[in-house]
Amino acid sequence: MKKGKLVLFFMVAAFALRAQELTLNDGITLCHTSATEKFALFAQDEDFNMSHPNPLPYTHVSETGKMVTFKTPDGKEASGYVLMAKSKTNNWIFVFQEWWGLNDHIKREAEKLYNDLGNVNVLALDMYDGKIATAREDAGKYMAEFKQDRGNAIVKGALEFAGKNAKVGTIGWCFGGGQSMQATLTAGKQAAGCVIYYGMPESDVERLKTLNADVLNIWPTQDQWINKEVTDKFEANMKAAGKKLTTKAYEADHAFANPSNPKFNQEFTADAYKHTLAFFKARLK
Repeated sequence: MKKGKLVLFFMVAAFALRAQELTLNDGITLCHTSATEKFALFAQDEDFNMSHPNPLPYTHVSETGKMVTFKTPDGKEASGYVLMAKSKTNNWIFVFQEWWGLNDHIKREAEKLYNDLGNVNVLALDMYDGKIATAREDAGKYMAEFKQDRGNAIVKGALEFAGKNAKVGTIGWCFGGGQSMQATLTAGKQAAGCVIYYGMPESDVERLKTLNADVLNIWPTQDQWINKEVTDKFEANMKAAGKKLTTKAYEADHAFANPSNPKFNQEFTADAYKHTLAFFKARLK
């Protein structure tokens, strides 16, 4: 009898341990992984990959923007696409790429923010160290290979490039949405505001307590990956951390703000962008 109870105890314990694991789409396990690792696991999901058509060919031409390099604290160099304000300012926006890399589509978004915000320096960071995907297979590979330690080093190098008095807002889409949040955490007291477009949020409440900026979360309610469960948990975690989060929900799908995506929604994209500009203008004065 005692032996039977012992076996039952271990069965229940094993089940309880298994129940603590979070799974997402086709058994992808998210237990004990960072926000970046959670998002990188989507590269294993065929549905996620197929929801990202290869980007349309585009070459960005600019009279203002240029590529720059800067040193990073891990002894390497990083690069980015920078647009400097016509008048000296400590206001900065760091722009984070989708899973494709720092392509010309992201450079265009960076320049759009630069023109529409005014009196701000904009730096789009190359988080893949020169790698740019034109096919979803390569994008998934690069995202899976990405290391957050290197990402943090790139952001720290960018902060040094911007200067110790820089006030930094961050924005990113998809993979870059999560990187926008990680960069805001890394920026510490220099952080001015964080915008996330359908990206994986930080789930560690203790880390969220260190945030020094408000967050605007652009969430498409039909997103299968950054879904309601992820969003509700993020809102609960931010509340527990005592931090301000504003969520703008749209009846749209993942990557709805990407003109290259068949599920692009022009109306919702314009509205989300309006809120993004207002968010940054209120915090970068």
